[in-house]
Amino acid sequence: MNFQNKIKGLCLLSLVVSFWGLEAQQDYIGAGNDTGLTITSSHNYNGYRADNTVNGSGMDADLMEASRLLSQATMGYNMEEVERTAAMGLEAWVDNQLTLGPNYLRPQMDEIWEQIYGWNIDYYTNQYLENNPGAPITEEILESFEEDIYGPWALNFHYAWWQNTILSSDQLRQKVAYALSQIVVISINSDLVDHGDVLSSYYDIFLKHAFGNYRDIIGEVSLTPAMGLYLSHYNNPKEVPEENLHPDENYAREIMQLFSIGLYELNQDGTRKKDAQGNDIPTYNNNDIKELAKVFTGLGAAGVMENPWVDTPFFGMDWYLADKDAPMKMYQEWHETSEKTILGELVLPAGQQGMRDVEMAIDFLFEHDNVGPFLARQLIQRIVKSNPSPGYVARVAAAFADNGAGERGDLGAVVKAILMDVEARTCAESQDEDNGQLIEPLLRITQLGKAFPLDCRKDSVYTINGEDFDETPCQEIRYWLNGFSTRNRLRQSPLGAPSVFNFYLPDHQPVGEMTSRDLYGPEYKIHDSSTAINYINMVFLSTVWNYYGGSWDNDINEDLGWLSLNTSAIEPYAENPEDLYNYLDILFARGHLSDRQRESLRDFVNDQPNWVDNWDKTRSLIFLMMISPDYTIRK
Repeated sequence: MNFQNKIKGLCLLSLVVSFWGLEAQQDYIGAGNDTGLTITSSHNYNGYRADNTVNGSGMDADLMEASRLLSQATMGYNMEEVERTAAMGLEAWVDNQLTLGPNYLRPQMDEIWEQIYGWNIDYYTNQYLENNPGAPITEEILESFEEDIYGPWALNFHYAWWQNTILSSDQLRQKVAYALSQIVVISINSDLVDHGDVLSSYYDIFLKHAFGNYRDIIGEVSLTPAMGLYLSHYNNPKEVPEENLHPDENYAREIMQLFSIGLYELNQDGTRKKDAQGNDIPTYNNNDIKELAKVFTGLGAAGVMENPWVDTPFFGMDWYLADKDAPMKMYQEWHETSEKTILGELVLPAGQQGMRDVEMAIDFLFEHDNVGPFLARQLIQRIVKSNPSPGYVARVAAAFADNGAGERGDLGAVVKAILMDVEARTCAESQDEDNGQLIEPLLRITQLGKAFPLDCRKDSVYTINGEDFDETPCQEIRYWLNGFSTRNRLRQSPLGAPSVFNFYLPDHQPVGEMTSRDLYGPEYKIHDSSTAINYINMVFLSTVWNYYGGSWDNDINEDLGWLSLNTSAIEPYAENPEDLYNYLDILFARGHLSDRQRESLRDFVNDQPNWVDNWDKTRSLIFLMMISPDYTIRK
């Protein structure tokens, strides 16, 4: 990569030039018009020419623009992807990503579990043979081994999620699915923690429909056994007063409050409608919850997993016996068949089939005017910025209402509208102090995993005082982060929210200046002294600490080894540190590296003793960049 003299390329400066004998002409720095101009600079670093600052050949505006887009639209990226995106053009990159099919989680999880299961069988077999030399391994003994093997559970889901996130090419789909998983929430903080297969299949709903129709998402989610357990409409009975049985209202409330229409009536720009007295207008009341709860009655298991007791599903059957890959089915005898009125508008007639009630109710919610702006604002917050203007919300909501071909709810059109909007792409917006967001801690870690190759080592022999240590390469690199490490340290992991309200609410306002200026900062809900220090420590272990890839806790089996960054490709840049600063500016700061931060990087390098090599310098600079506001705050 060729680095020239740098002027911030994201925002090209307007320039009026005039000189003797020629009329004044207006242009911008970087347009290439330097004829007749004499340009000087304080120094010509590494032999680069001062006139490159005006003629444009010294700028990396296209790379900075590409990095900014990729930061919004992916789970992480490297410099090769930045260069490829810049060469394609931003809109062309988005269009290409919209054509890529999904890399699903469930097949990945099944493959990982099969490996782990085999390792466990081998372990118990070897242990048995050590204690019983020459003894045969009978069927009964194998069955006893199997009884001691736990899983698949959330750990295996996390392994698959990280493997998929780091290696998949459908990065826009992966990012949108991750965003949707924070809106239509289930969590491992429930009995679902024991079911890695269920968690993986649920996440695949978002991968499947990330560019599909939102109606399909809420329809499929409503019938999945995972949501049935989490929000308790699995085995939800009709009303039987004499037995004190009443429909559970949990899912009915949350499908309205969190998954579709929200709490208050909205204008299409996301602002709240007001009544004659200037008060917010609620979208529903407690009676609406009770009426909708009747719709989601009679749903139970559609199949039975292999077990010695039950071979036919029935209403009331324990969730643990259910076939969790099959959508719940309707048991009409347990469905509330009385007339139901939803939001005072939709009347479901008495005696109607249960699934017809469900389909009509979901269709009605999906068609509600609130859904477009309600979903638009949250997706913008998860992808681009915390405080979208009403105009931004309105433009995205319009894409939700009609994708240009008369289709409502097309998420592909919504995502493109979010990424190509003036508030996501223009320079003036990136410089507005109210624009931007604190990047989620989990996404800061995935970016590190994507930015550089990872090496795998095992059976390493550590030595002291800088002496060499033996390294045996792994046969295969597995990006199996256990997930619980990020949840415990950063309070965030995939499908690891503390409740159905996600890790943070979209309207969270951190105490202080942001609240006084009526600005929202959802991610600050989990940003405090503990998570900030833990994040710094995680990055330190993954970059500076020589012998340990601290973010990847994958020591489940000795064959896995441990992972560490491979920075060999950029270590030569440390010979001319300005090149390395510029590289990291593009890759991590998206072209927004401040003069103050650049100067602190220079001071750090200048203070290093002569024995510090390029390997140490490079990793230390990555560490300092990743804990800087220029990286953690995306503009």
